[in-house]
Amino acid sequence: MKSQRQQHTVRRSVALPATLVEDALAAVPEHGGNFNRVVMTALRQLIEARKAQSFAAAMEQMAHDPSIRAECAAIARDLAGAELDGLGSEP
Repeated sequence: MKSQRQQHTVRRSVALPATLVEDALAAVPEHGGNFNRVVMTALRQLIEARKAQSFAAAMEQMAHDPSIRAECAAIARDLAGAELDGLGSEP
């Protein structure tokens, strides 16, 4: 049974310096010289790194937003009374 979302393969031709290819293959010997797998791994890592950077930038922007800071302060005040519930007491 085929999955709902089939993976389609897109073929691309790229021109790379020979030293870059050699260095990439040497950097990940676990891929057994399969350059296609090396490229896929590198692209996935690049995408994840960019997503993480984007998320961090959004969090940084939110941290400087006065309305969000006020809301977080209000939440902290509301929860301050329950902060130590159950801690430090012997059964």
